[in-house]
Parts: sequence; structure tokens; C-alpha cells
Amino acid sequence: MASYDVIVIGSGPGGYVCAIRCAQLGLKTAVVEGRETLGGTCLNVGCIPSKALLHASHQLHEAEHNFAKMGLKGKAPSVDWTQMLSYKDDVIGQNTKGIEFLFKKNKIDWLKGWGSIPAAGQVQVGDEVHQAKSIVIATGSDVATLPGVDIDEETVVSSTGALTLKKIPNEMVVIGAGVIGLELGSVYARLGSNVSVIEFADTVTPGQDAEVQRTFKKLMEKQGLSMTLGAAVSGVEVKNKKAKVTYKLRSDDSEHTVSADTVLVATGRKPFVDGLGADALGLAMTKRGQIETDAHYATSVPGIYAIGDVIEGPMLAHKAEDEGMAVAEILAGQAGHVNYDVIPGVIYTHPEVASVGQTEEQLTEAGREYKVGKFSFMGNGRAKANFAGDGFVKILADKTTDRILGAHIIGPAAGDLIHEVCVAMEFGAAAEDLARTCHAHPTYSEAVREAALACGDGPIHS
Repeated sequence: MASYDVIVIGSGPGGYVCAIRCAQLGLKTAVVEGRETLGGTCLNVGCIPSKALLHASHQLHEAEHNFAKMGLKGKAPSVDWTQMLSYKDDVIGQNTKGIEFLFKKNKIDWLKGWGSIPAAGQVQVGDEVHQAKSIVIATGSDVATLPGVDIDEETVVSSTGALTLKKIPNEMVVIGAGVIGLELGSVYARLGSNVSVIEFADTVTPGQDAEVQRTFKKLMEKQGLSMTLGAAVSGVEVKNKKAKVTYKLRSDDSEHTVSADTVLVATGRKPFVDGLGADALGLAMTKRGQIETDAHYATSVPGIYAIGDVIEGPMLAHKAEDEGMAVAEILAGQAGHVNYDVIPGVIYTHPEVASVGQTEEQLTEAGREYKVGKFSFMGNGRAKANFAGDGFVKILADKTTDRILGAHIIGPAAGDLIHEVCVAMEFGAAAEDLARTCHAHPTYSEAVREAALACGDGPIHS
């Protein structure tokens, strides 16, 4: 029976980062993982493989639509789907092997198998029970399903099945206009599928800034995605590997059907705690099935902690990573902390969408007086040269103090640009601080500065 300072259950971004930080701080650490590879959902069937397909399909889009404008003549490349999937798998392999190397480097034991917690201070993997002073649950999340919709991962697929389709479908229906649905929907639209998106809410990407939602919807429609909003899917019937999706419009209760070769169910995710023994342990849970924790990630059972998708907050890999580092530092006697007001969110379509902090709607609801600084990428020289002038940067600042309260970007490299604002917000910066910081020319980041200038006397290039 092995004994550890910390055993982490789950090797996703929260789990493996937590383990590495624990090891760096001198704690004897092990990680329980039942997959054949480390990295969890994110590296194996989530963030990383989807970004590979987004990148590949974007290159095809550029070849088909923009190469000739730049004097690059010739036939656009054809799609070798088998090779594209092989490229995606190679990217996964490089990343998962990288984590194995980091485990060896930091002397972290990988306990292969699925873990359960028979009692506080004990983790069972297979027939072996291991002792631990502290246990960190980082088991992530699973696909949330819909009543009346059975996922077979062939005709009706989750995001996992959508990454390994045997062929590119002619007709695809995506249920859910959130991050996953629009990212994968845009991949297949670029590859030639007719993509129809059905969303229960009246907007795409619910929770985003309303102006960003409207712009994003128009740009996705421009790329060929058909949008049906305010619609409740009641069922999916599969016959002879063809699917018929039935949905009802909430505005008038009218019922409609649409056929597809593939249906992607992208209706969100739910915490994954199966097999842990949470009930027997007496772990307190929320109504949404999350594990309850205090401000230091401690559960209701002494010595057991939880981070990432299994606890409250946005289901984001980087949020889990930050929590993993914080709980490791707490276990080592330090003061781990996560600033939940400055956690960015990114959608990796083209253009990208990124946000941090408050939206206009949230500020209005809170009765907060604010000002808006906005700048269009059409005024950015680099964006125009790269056929990337769609979208804008919006910065929200306190009307009195000028302190940055939020930022929303739709445009080229939005997922990278947002971090300039994140750092500014972490230091409590004013919009004027950003506006007075010299930005290299010509770069996309100049649009962020221009939006900050727009919070004052106005932008230069608009």
C-alpha cells in the first residue's frame, strides 16, 4: 500500500497542473487516471483536437476564398479526411506524451485505473488502496444529454464522436449554439457540410455580450451556418443511418423537422462524479450535481478537495488549471488564490470571440454607471491586409474612475488579444493606462489600444 501527501483523481488540465504544482512544492504526489493517455477530455477529445480541425479547415477556407486575391493562383486543395484526422491524432499524441514527460520529470506516480474514495485518506484503484494525507477530485465533466435524444456516436454524436466521423457529412444538424456547437459546426461548414444549428435560447452563445452575439450570428450565417433560435428539440429519430430532428418553435409552438446525416448534440456538459463513492462518503453536492467546496476548495469531508468542472463556476480548462495551482499552494501551506473576476472565455471560430469581466447587460442590471470604448477591426491596417476586418474590440470602464470592468472582442486573434486586458484588470488598470501604453504597428493589438482611447477623447483611426 503506497502512501502519498496528495493523490489527485483525474489528469485533465486541473488535475495534471495541480499534481505538477504539488510536486514542485515538495509534496509526494500521485495521479489516478483510467484513460490510456493523460490529459483528460481537453487534450484527448476536447480543446486540443477541435483546435487542430479548426486550424486545418481555416487553411482550406483561406485557400478557397483569399489566396487568389493575394496572387496565389491555382486549384484549392482537396480534403483528405483520413489524413486530416491523422494530423489531429498526432497533435493529441504530442500533447499527451508531453504530460507523461512532465510527470516523470516531477516524479509524479501515475496510478493507472479508475479511482474511488472508500474513506477519507484512502483512494482505491483496482484492487489496491493507497493512503493520502489529502485527496483532490479533478474528474471533470461529461456530455449533457437531451431527453428524447440517444447518442450513438455514429449518426447522433457528442463532441467526442464529432471528432472521429468516418466521413464528412452532407447534412449536419447541431443542437446547441454554444461554444462547442459553433466551433465544430464551423469546421464542418468549411469542409463542405450544410450545417443547421438549432438553439433553445433566442441568441447564440447565451451569456455573451448582446452586441457580440448579434455580430457573431451574422458572421456565422455568412459562413453558411443556418440558425434556428428559440427552438426546443423534442426528439431525434434514426433510420438507415439517417436522422430526423423534430423541434418546436417557442414563439408559436409550431412543430418542424429537419433531416441530417449527422446530428451533433452540443447542449453543454455536466459534472462527472460517477464511481467516486460520493454518496457513501457524504460529500455535500449542489442542486446542479456539483461538489460543494469552501473558499479553499475543501469539500464537506476533511482532507478531500475538489477543483475544475466538478465544482461551481465556468467549465473552462484554464479555470481548472488556476484552481489546481491554488489548491496545491494551499496544501503546501501557502496562500493559493483565483481571481474569478478575471477569467477569460474564448470561442475559437474565425473570427474568434473573447471576453473577460462584465457585459453591458450585467453592468446595467447592477445599476453600475459605465462608459463604452469601441473600435472596429476595419480601422486596423494589419486586419485589413489579412482579410480579417470583421468584428470589433469593446472595452467597458467605470464612468467615474475609468477602471476597466470588462472587454469583449470579436475579430482576428481575439483569444490572444484579450489577455492584454486581463493583465490590465488584474492590476486594477484604468482604460487610460491601456490607451497610454505604446503598441507596435502594424498589429491587431492596436485595436485594443484604440478601444481604450475611445473610452476617453476618442480613437485615432475611427
